[in-house]
Amino acid sequence: MTADLARQVMEISRETSRQIGLIINRRGIIEYVIVGDNHRIEIPPLKHERTGRARFRGVRFIHTHLRGELLSREDLTDLALLQLDLVACITEMPGERGETIHAGYLVPENKAGRMWDFMEPVPVTELDVDFTEFITELENEFVRDRGKFYVTKEKHDRCVVVSVVLPGREKHVDDYTAEMRDLCYSAGITVVDTVVQRPKELHPRYLIGRGKIEEIVIKCQQAGADLLLFDEELTPGQIKNISAITELKVIDRNQLILDIFASRANTTESRIQVELAQLRYIMPRLTEKSTAFSRLMGGIGGRGPGEQKLEVDRRRVRDRISFLERRLTDICKVRDKKRERRRASLIPIVSIVGYTNSGKSTLLNLLTKSRVEVEDKPFSTLNPTTRIMKYPERKKIILTDTVGFITHLPEVLLRAFMATLEELEDAHLLLHLVDISAADFEDRIDSVENVINSLGLSHKKRLTVFNKTDKIDRTFIPNVEKRYNAVSISAFKKEGIDRLVTAVEGALAAGNPVLCTDD
Repeated sequence: MTADLARQVMEISRETSRQIGLIINRRGIIEYVIVGDNHRIEIPPLKHERTGRARFRGVRFIHTHLRGELLSREDLTDLALLQLDLVACITEMPGERGETIHAGYLVPENKAGRMWDFMEPVPVTELDVDFTEFITELENEFVRDRGKFYVTKEKHDRCVVVSVVLPGREKHVDDYTAEMRDLCYSAGITVVDTVVQRPKELHPRYLIGRGKIEEIVIKCQQAGADLLLFDEELTPGQIKNISAITELKVIDRNQLILDIFASRANTTESRIQVELAQLRYIMPRLTEKSTAFSRLMGGIGGRGPGEQKLEVDRRRVRDRISFLERRLTDICKVRDKKRERRRASLIPIVSIVGYTNSGKSTLLNLLTKSRVEVEDKPFSTLNPTTRIMKYPERKKIILTDTVGFITHLPEVLLRAFMATLEELEDAHLLLHLVDISAADFEDRIDSVENVINSLGLSHKKRLTVFNKTDKIDRTFIPNVEKRYNAVSISAFKKEGIDRLVTAVEGALAAGNPVLCTDD
């Protein structure tokens, strides 16, 4: 910015009583000339894309102020949201001769909590900055501050989780945000920060206020996050509006869960079920023709059907849903025949149900001496697994592992996995496995009970089993066992298993099913 150019731009601004802005690239070429009004100026959509998480856009914004003021909050918000190299204003300060320039730039997150810093206002004639050297060093500072995670071709997405807590929902906020972090871990996402917002009511356009959104986006950029994850379901319009003021991928909790299911679906049936759930979720969002929708494609929130299927029109999606439903019906017919053979065998059936990551697969392996894959992640099991349990001698029990439940399970997922959950209808006993080490285990019990009741299985006999006793102080276990008429075990430590089996046999005998022998 030479003194002659600054003077010329300022003269035009005074003559027109309008703010004048210049977008200048790193070669010093003016790419845009923007005309605002007397009070403000609006930057149009820019063609430049960021080249990496620690890189800026490659353009700086220099504009005029007509009333002698320095950079405004709006200027600095544009700087952060658009990831500009720098923003500056040219103004005429009272008592000063000639044009004064005031510049601001982003800084890495620091102890003072500042998001930006400034160059002192100086007359344009005295401005002496090697811009190439300045911006190179600034970007290198961001790289050093963010560390090894900020490689452009990094495998994992990095996100900021936004937890929206309405009045009356303050209970177990920490546990709920911890669950969101666990879901992110299961999806292969690195959580760089968690922001808890407590609005009095949900904002119809942005879920929370626009100002809060802008603060969160700036936090994402400081931390190098490329994904904004909300724990509340977002409407298509909210995704569009939030994306309009950010350059981040924006998804909600339901999309995250769908993505986890898509990444773990490894059988024909589970892949069909996941695709059905995703297509049903996407259907109402196909009307949103915007970059917000395009940012859902690929990566986190876009696995399963894939980019090509996500862009089809509503009619083709409906046709695809119908086709998948027919295929699922055919699979269910095969499953029904297997269930009929089981019923004819008169072997008692026990189904393990429970909150996700409560240890169901570990218990199945322990009781049946199987090798079902076990991971300490939510939704590690999607497909029902059935094994024969021989314990004690010469007695058989069919043991079934099911998909884990979760608070506010998306309806599209519940519908898609209804065929899988129909396995529970044949069960003589439901083993409700509970992770007693979870601080909110009581709420989790209620969540699972609600799902069981919604499936019309409230009449099924249930035995509550508290797992992971090795992770807690055991002095309070007798009281909670008495309260829930439960049995406590540690599947990992193989503790309490004989007591559990005795309780299962007692519950089955009370229901009068035949305990079959090898004869």
